[in-house]
Amino acid sequence: MAFSLHPRLAAGGFEIGRIAGCRLLLKNNALFPWFLLVPEVDDGIEDLHQLAPDRYAEVVAAIRQVSAFVSEHFRPEKLNVACIGNQVRQMHIHIVGRSTGDPAWPGTVWAFDGKQSYTDESVSRIKTAAGKWLDC
Repeated sequence: MAFSLHPRLAAGGFEIGRIAGCRLLLKNNALFPWFLLVPEVDDGIEDLHQLAPDRYAEVVAAIRQVSAFVSEHFRPEKLNVACIGNQVRQMHIHIVGRSTGDPAWPGTVWAFDGKQSYTDESVSRIKTAAGKWLDC
């Protein structure tokens, strides 16, 4: 299988590492701890139920690991986890830490227009922390 990351996903943030055959990306919006987990799967597989049972288990385990990292590292009040893909069909799972004080609360982050880019230093710190936690 020749996997290539969708250009829109690649342009929207930073590659943090790989976990369980998935690319882990940090969305470039420092207003929210927002990660994308992109399983390296064949074109045409867009939804979780389309995965073979063993691959499904691997991806769900990765979602759980990334969720635990976001919860422990960023300490949000709530996690939002979703495999939507309405605009980018390549399978990707959003894992977003949410808190009542964030600027989009209680609405969705993908409908919120505000943005604050990460500094290089912040991305480096997050990448180091994720690498230690997730071994990626």
